[in-house]
Amino acid sequence: MLASDEGGVTAESEWVAVDWGTSNLRVWGIGRGGHVLFSRTSAQGMATLAPDAYPRVLADILAPDVAPAGKPLDALICGMAGARQGWMEAPYLDAPADLATLAAAAVTAPVPGGRLRARILPGVCQRGDGAEDVMRGEETQLLGLSTLVPHFSGIVCMPGTHCKWVVLSGRRVERFATVMTGELFDVLRAHSVLRHACTGAGQGPDHALGFKSGLAAGGDAPQRLPAMLFKVRAGALLSARTPDWCAGYLSGLLIGAEIGAQREWFGRGDLAVVGSAGLVELYGAAMAREGKQPLIVDGHAASLAGLLAARQEARG
Repeated sequence: MLASDEGGVTAESEWVAVDWGTSNLRVWGIGRGGHVLFSRTSAQGMATLAPDAYPRVLADILAPDVAPAGKPLDALICGMAGARQGWMEAPYLDAPADLATLAAAAVTAPVPGGRLRARILPGVCQRGDGAEDVMRGEETQLLGLSTLVPHFSGIVCMPGTHCKWVVLSGRRVERFATVMTGELFDVLRAHSVLRHACTGAGQGPDHALGFKSGLAAGGDAPQRLPAMLFKVRAGALLSARTPDWCAGYLSGLLIGAEIGAQREWFGRGDLAVVGSAGLVELYGAAMAREGKQPLIVDGHAASLAGLLAARQEARG
């Protein structure tokens, strides 16, 4: 269940940075000067845990690198551990939101016994009739982006299960919107009639060809997305499209339609895409088709930089 990026027992950490997502948990042991002493990952994300399980899971993943006894050890946590269904709800900051205040708004989560003192950072919400939206975890990545790229001002696209589009000015989130592209892809591929066309799909050459074709179709006419989805099924039946091509086409169609529908966000200063390697490449290709060359930032690096910045803010 656990995977270590750096094997063996390490020097004692001064504190622990934690990114607790829906599907995965990632921890970093932080030493003097902000140096990473170890990092570990687990598949025990929020979706698999009851609230009372969090202290045990956190202690277990840290056990190979953190002694069970000693002086209190702070754990600064971002992500879905702070959701209503998580460890302990961390109330949202309202957008427009100053990300420099994240640490000040953190909540202290109960950790029976042991050394750990856990604090969970808040998410950010957007209120107003028709404008309601929320994020958890992305706000820490945005703080990290503003640390890694000082004076950034513009649009941040954060692809994932629920893609976030954010207007960011320095460390201030002005507004944002969520697009459920990733979840739509998973649902349509696995639970709709399109599954028959995509079953057994891999990442062969046909996938890239299908993606390119879908990207063009979705980007050119995002308003026609519902009418184009069934072409995945029809293409398999009538044109002998392979599962690789069909899955690639579906992915390209959804991402292309998202980018096309969000064109009004472009042209507002800097442009960055923050996320995992595979997704940022796909979104980068979609934006290149629009004539854009976004700054690409690794999502894990942004999360760690954000947690380091939040810790620094907390310490003054």
